[in-house]
Amino acid sequence: MREGAHPGRIAAIPAQSRAAAAANRTRRAATQARGVPLTTPPGRVGRKSTTREPVIQEPETAETATEPEATRRDAGITESARANRGWWDRNADEYQTEHGTFLGDDRFVWGPEGLDEVEAELLGPPEKLDGKDVLEIGAGAAQCARWLAAQGARPVALDLSHRQLQHALRIGGSFPLVCADACALPFADGSFDLACSAYGALPFVADPRLVLREVRRVLRPGGRFVFSVTHPIRWAFPDEPGPEGLTVSGSYFDRTPYVEQDEEGRAVYVEHHRTLGDRVRDIVASGFRLVDLVEPEWPVWNTSEWGGWSPLRGNLLPGTAIFVCERD
Repeated sequence: MREGAHPGRIAAIPAQSRAAAAANRTRRAATQARGVPLTTPPGRVGRKSTTREPVIQEPETAETATEPEATRRDAGITESARANRGWWDRNADEYQTEHGTFLGDDRFVWGPEGLDEVEAELLGPPEKLDGKDVLEIGAGAAQCARWLAAQGARPVALDLSHRQLQHALRIGGSFPLVCADACALPFADGSFDLACSAYGALPFVADPRLVLREVRRVLRPGGRFVFSVTHPIRWAFPDEPGPEGLTVSGSYFDRTPYVEQDEEGRAVYVEHHRTLGDRVRDIVASGFRLVDLVEPEWPVWNTSEWGGWSPLRGNLLPGTAIFVCERD
C-alpha cells in the first residue's frame, strides 16, 4: 500500500488554477496519501517499520529541479502511465522515509481516516483469509500484502513503480513482488480469490475500466475486489486541511485530469477524477456487482492532518470511498 495516494497511495487534488500553490500542496499530499494516518489507533499497531533512513536511496544530483506547472488538461493512457511511473520512482525514497514509521511494515489501512482491515473485514474475516490467493494492486512497499501473509493468505504485491518494490524487497517477505501496469496484469485467468487496492492504480489511469476488467479476468468466480480512492466530492474543494478547505472552489463534474508538467509540457504526474456515479458505472460495466460502498468517518482518536485530510474536514466531509465488488 502506498498511499497514495497510498496510500496507496493517492491524493485529493483540488480543482483550482493557482498552479504553484497547487503543485506544492499536491506533492505534499501525494507523498502522504497512501491511506495511513499520522496517529495510530490504540491496539492497531503493526510491526514497527524498519524504514528510518532510505538505505537504498540514490545519490543526490547537482541539478536543481524545476517546479512543475500544475494545470488541468487531457492526458491519455500512455502519458498517464509514463508520468506516474516516473513520479513514484523519483519519490519512493522520500515517501518511505517520511511515512514508513507510521505505515509500519505489516498494517492494512484503507485511508487517512485510519480504517484498518482488522476491524473493517472488507475482504472477509481474517481467519477466512488463510490459504487465499490475493492480489494487491498499487502495493508500494507491500505493507498490506505483508499483513495478508500474516493471516495465512498467499499474496502477490504488484506496483507500477520499481523503486517502491525495492523498498518492499528491503523490508522483506516471502511473497512475490511484480512490477507491472494494472491495465495489463501479467497473470492467467482465474489466478486469485481476492484482490485489493488501497489508494493505488485506479486514480492514476485514464480508463479505469481497463483495470477493473483485468482484475475481473484474474479473479475466480465469486472473487472479491475491494479498492479505496479519494472520495470524489473532495475534487470540488481546495486541498487544504483548514477552514479554507471547506468552500467549494470548482465543479464536482469537471472530469478534466489534474496534470503536473515540466517546462516542455511533458506530464510528470497525472491524476484522473471520476464522480461517484462514474465509479459505480465503471464497476458494473466491467462485470462486477457493487455489494458495498464504505465512507469511513473520521475517528476521535485521529488528531492528525494528512495532506488535505484533517479532523476538521473529516468530521464534515467524507475523504475516502471504498468500493466492495464481487465477480459472479
